[in-house]
Amino acid sequence: MLNQTVLEFPLLLLPLVSFAISFFTSMAGVSGAFLLLPFQISILGLTSPSVSATNFLYNVIGCPGGIWRYIREQRMLWPLAWLISLTSLPGILIGYYFRVRFFPDPSLFKLFVGCVLLYLGGQLLYTALKKAPAPNQKNHHFAITDISLAPTYLTYTFHEKTFHVPYGPLGAYCLFIGIIGGIYGIGGGALIVPFCVSVLGLPIYTVAGATLFGTFIASISGVLFYTFVALGQGQTFPPHWLVGGLLGLGGLLGMNAGALVQKHLPEKSIKILLALIILAVAGRYVVNFIIL
Repeated sequence: MLNQTVLEFPLLLLPLVSFAISFFTSMAGVSGAFLLLPFQISILGLTSPSVSATNFLYNVIGCPGGIWRYIREQRMLWPLAWLISLTSLPGILIGYYFRVRFFPDPSLFKLFVGCVLLYLGGQLLYTALKKAPAPNQKNHHFAITDISLAPTYLTYTFHEKTFHVPYGPLGAYCLFIGIIGGIYGIGGGALIVPFCVSVLGLPIYTVAGATLFGTFIASISGVLFYTFVALGQGQTFPPHWLVGGLLGLGGLLGMNAGALVQKHLPEKSIKILLALIILAVAGRYVVNFIIL
């Protein structure tokens, strides 16, 4: 049941908010759920564990918009997408357990959110400011080709360069991020993208579709866990369906538009903008917790 704060907010503005956020974040392979969580807590006044389920519902509805665009443009790296999805799923259930058992207090949860966002913002900013060769803007062919699976890694070609993705390190990292995502109410793409780009050295143009797909799969399980898996005193925490549906509608359109224009915009500028927004939100939550 929605509280009075939500009912007083113009609900028709929710799709506009999620469209604006997802349009920019989807260019980096991120759904934008990590920014919608503070919006739901601070503006809409939603503080129960159901807010995490609502974030998952937003991802379930919104991510297909971007996924379809990346598939259509042959920029979906399917082996990477399934590796992220399958290794994140166990962590989602573990994270749900931690969220319900150890983070029911909104103030403590905000501190946790702030710490996660500080890490995320720092990683994005470091990646954006790190000197790297400029992409070949004359090459208008953005399709991923020559995908090959070896026992311990996958390889693929993009812009006439070959890239290697090790299964072990990425799988272990995605399992950990799945736990964080289960607590936080995100699919984990916001934390996986910086690892793929800054640590593994993969182009953002080839990672974005796979991380959005991983976010989509993880979020389906997140909605199911929060809705049907009872912990503690047998209580479940289903999403706020109206809020999640309206936010998801804006996300569906925003992620499709973001994926469409991604290859035409400088990657560095998008990362810096995202990093500054994330660090500002994180700083607010951490400072508020210290003051209170």
